[in-house]
Amino acid sequence: MSRTNSNGTGQLPVYEVCDVTYRYREVTALKHLNLTVNPGRRVVLLGANGSGKSTLLRILNGLCFPDEGNVYFCGRPLTAENIESDGFGLEFRRRVGLVFQNPEVQLFSPTVFDEVAFGPLQLRWPDGEIRRKISETLEMMEITHLKDRSPHHLSMGEKKRVALASVLVLDPEILLLDEPTAALDPKSESHMIDFLVQSKGSGKTIVTTTHDLDIVEDIADDCFVFHEGRIVAAAAPTEILSDVALLKQTNLLHAHLHVHKSGALHTHPHLHKHES
Repeated sequence: MSRTNSNGTGQLPVYEVCDVTYRYREVTALKHLNLTVNPGRRVVLLGANGSGKSTLLRILNGLCFPDEGNVYFCGRPLTAENIESDGFGLEFRRRVGLVFQNPEVQLFSPTVFDEVAFGPLQLRWPDGEIRRKISETLEMMEITHLKDRSPHHLSMGEKKRVALASVLVLDPEILLLDEPTAALDPKSESHMIDFLVQSKGSGKTIVTTTHDLDIVEDIADDCFVFHEGRIVAAAAPTEILSDVALLKQTNLLHAHLHVHKSGALHTHPHLHKHES
């Protein structure tokens, strides 16, 4: 059964997550989760490690499926059966691209060029179009100089850019990015943030998981805060970032004691980047 429009824009939501629960054996990772992702929006799933946001991203990419509840993609049920069907499955994989937090799990080709060429070759694009699109994508990600290198011998920042390039070359409508700035050096982090900032108004729907509060306002239109498998807040980034009590409750902000010159002790909240 398909869904009908529910966002008042004349377009179906890209994703509707309805009362979803997901378990890893005895551990419940998601608990009765509900959210909607509308077309063209940059959505951030914000939460500390283990809050369930990466699990949801895997569900949105059709890599696993809820134990309870339903997920709809553009009005159609996102199920294992539909993913395996030629019609829905091929359309879904063409329209949706996922970049994992650890890029090494999706890099397998002998060179960067081959890595970026893999998707277009599977879709049997014309040779000239493949080479043109690869060249454009490598240049956009500033990795043209790496095209003959093995992806496995690159830095973490370079690997993430290659993984992203291998997805972007197919020009997907929806991008799912799992902790895209985690474990990056400052230059690579800046490049990744620039890409996310420049995506505003591109028409692409981008869902990003992060626990880095410093970048949320720049890369998000909508923000969902995760805590222990539930969404505990949903609002614009500025509203979320101004709610100190919420950020403390969800382990995204911590208060430390400071000794002032007078000898007095005070606590001040601080933003923290949590290493994965």
